[in-house]
Amino acid sequence: MSPKSILQEVQQLYNVSDRLASLAEQHPLVSEALVTISGSVRSTATLLELLVATKIAPASGLDPAEA
Repeated sequence: MSPKSILQEVQQLYNVSDRLASLAEQHPLVSEALVTISGSVRSTATLLELLVATKIAPASGLDPAEA
């Protein structure tokens, strides 16, 4: 999988996190759990993005800002 493909998946994870946070606002009974899961997904996306920027992109000659 190319760094660009991984970064596209990172964006999908950020989108999932945003949607879960939005659902939390609409469903008070499960809002705390949804916010927790949303934060976890966002953290995972951030870590994956950092991995690409520090490990994969330099090895492939890719500028992470352009991916």
